[in-house]
Amino acid sequence: MEYPVGQVAGFAGVTVRTLHHYDGIGLLSPSGRSRAGHRRYDDGDLDRLQQILFYRELGFPLDEIAVLLDDPGADPQEHLRRQHRLLSDRIAELRRMAAAVETAMEARKMGINLTPEEKFEVFGDKDPEEHAEEAERRWGGTDAYAESQRRAAGYTKGDWKRIQAEVDEWSAAYDALMEAGEPATGERAMDLAEAHRLHIGKWFYECTAEFHRGLAEMYVSDPRFRAFYESMRPGLAEHLRDAIDANARRLA
Repeated sequence: MEYPVGQVAGFAGVTVRTLHHYDGIGLLSPSGRSRAGHRRYDDGDLDRLQQILFYRELGFPLDEIAVLLDDPGADPQEHLRRQHRLLSDRIAELRRMAAAVETAMEARKMGINLTPEEKFEVFGDKDPEEHAEEAERRWGGTDAYAESQRRAAGYTKGDWKRIQAEVDEWSAAYDALMEAGEPATGERAMDLAEAHRLHIGKWFYECTAEFHRGLAEMYVSDPRFRAFYESMRPGLAEHLRDAIDANARRLA
């Protein structure tokens, strides 16, 4: 099979001008010509074009690509192995870059436009964006999530400090409750579960008792959320889950 230059350009997603340039510098000269002198490319030419485009995507200059492809001792399979290795490295690098961009996007959506020093000052060793991706995956299309994003976008450094102070006060109270051996179904535990629910409603979105139950299950089942609560006190995630469940039944 032979293919005209326009069809090859369409296959490869390049311009006819690019193919003319490759021909002009001797990088990819078509194997045939029509009676009218028009370029005709065969399957071997298409294979070479694919190799060229792979190397171009990896950032190789055209003169280096020509040396690589015209090496008489080169094994075509080795080209593919090299490209696979380089592309795999490139993919890993792009994934790292994408993760960094996603982190920046989440921080912007959360309204936390603080310097690194301010972030550590406000949140200590807790990263406020740590669970943002999971939260969006679970509730990204809900009214509660939209309301949370809307409110958070307007919070100042002082607001985040107040939020964290309330969290610290609540966690100290819950730690004391567990230290005293009080059950999750007791009044104090249910009162602190209710304070937890009201804190969410005050700062982020209206949190019904049933929605709170769903959050509580996630605090236990999701390793990231579980680690957050377990860092306050071992066993706190499950104790709080049971207290939230008991409080929801009390409010029903």
